[in-house]
Amino acid sequence: MPHEPLPEGARIGILGGGQLGRMLALAAARLGMRAHVFEPAADPCAGQVVERVTRAAYDDRAALEAFAASVDVATYEFENVPLAA
Repeated sequence: MPHEPLPEGARIGILGGGQLGRMLALAAARLGMRAHVFEPAADPCAGQVVERVTRAAYDDRAALEAFAASVDVATYEFENVPLAA
């Protein structure tokens, strides 16, 4: 099934705010996209370079739903995001 590329200005949601999230956000910015990070820790590394950070636990369903509704596509940046998220 073919997929269209994300348009310029699209918002990418990243679960996890570490170094990989930071690199992903910087690469997305070079393509004209914006990034929103979901991270439970205070002051995540990726938080310095993204448009928006949601600070909440990965099992906070309401926060996850609001995060998902605010982005065009979501991915995770590390393998320890709980399956329920």
